[in-house]
Amino acid sequence: MNRKHLTAALAIAALLIPTAPAQRKKDKKKEEITQTLEVLPDPPSALKVETARLAFHVSPLTSKGLLSQQVRDGIKALQRVNGGGQIVRLRAWVAGTGDMRRVPSIVSEEFTEKRQPLPVVNVIQVGLLPLDGAQVLLEAWSVAKKTQNPHGLAFLSGEAGTADIDTANPNMKVAHLAEKAVRDLNTDLASLKLEAKDVLKVTCLATSLEDYNDARLKVTQAFPQAALAYVQIQRSPASHVVECEAIARLREPIAEPARFIQPPALTASPNYTHVVATSAKQLVLTTTQLAFRNQDADIRLAFQRLKSILESAGSDTTHVLFSSVYPISAAAAAKVRAIRFEFYDKAKPPASTLLLFEALPSLDASVGIDVVALPK
Repeated sequence: MNRKHLTAALAIAALLIPTAPAQRKKDKKKEEITQTLEVLPDPPSALKVETARLAFHVSPLTSKGLLSQQVRDGIKALQRVNGGGQIVRLRAWVAGTGDMRRVPSIVSEEFTEKRQPLPVVNVIQVGLLPLDGAQVLLEAWSVAKKTQNPHGLAFLSGEAGTADIDTANPNMKVAHLAEKAVRDLNTDLASLKLEAKDVLKVTCLATSLEDYNDARLKVTQAFPQAALAYVQIQRSPASHVVECEAIARLREPIAEPARFIQPPALTASPNYTHVVATSAKQLVLTTTQLAFRNQDADIRLAFQRLKSILESAGSDTTHVLFSSVYPISAAAAAKVRAIRFEFYDKAKPPASTLLLFEALPSLDASVGIDVVALPK
């Protein structure tokens, strides 16, 4: 290489050398930024809420987008109608092919982004929702800014109309079963001298949507001021049922922490109470505890976890007012019935709903349980 070429090469090298470390530093900084991910908090296992300010809403169904978008749209719709109240409980009825395990993280994203406290989240897979393409229906409990229920609330067990499956017509009409459920709910209300207009929320769990419009009309005409959720609980049920649970506003306070009522006109059961009323200032709400597999020890462990989270929130399983149980097989349901009074107060069984559902947010889950309880 001659002197001229050598001088030119050295000049080029001198220009390149100072920029190399700066470029590497810039690339490193860029790489660090892209690898930093925010760790989202998990929804709480239990929350203590003010009874008098609880309000209830149901998200509108939509077929737009996939499960993630529908959950986000549902949350936004609920936040628009709850008057600025804090959402403290979400129950997501999920249908379709979306991954329901994503629902709690989507809820966390939406609430964290808005710097709002997270609600407890309960996720259950059902067979079908009453709109083609709909993948989720959200039920919300909110703490309103103003008093809603000055004297307290009444929790009404799922009241049901049932019928055997007609194998020649598995999608039989069930509106007449909804009518039976409504009649029994009205009997429950009468035991506290309440009327239809006192009902704040109704959830109807059906095994067919064949005549959904007729069935829904019967419920909305009976309880016109209630937020209504209506779902098909399994794709292929073994029998037909429409079971409707409800929450109503008390017209006057009760003296005791909770009143357990078995209306004489309805068949009393040792396993649940038809109506449980409370004027307590606070309630404890829990997320769904899952049992994995189907042995006695597995079911018992789910109740033990429930007991633990209730105790951490200042309650326990003997103070449960309402128990929602979501088994996915008859065997799991039988196990729950056999074991639950190792934990619940057998002398004062909670109001309850227990039906077979399609699935839970874990492939090996056999049953889910969440409750509403009194603080100690």
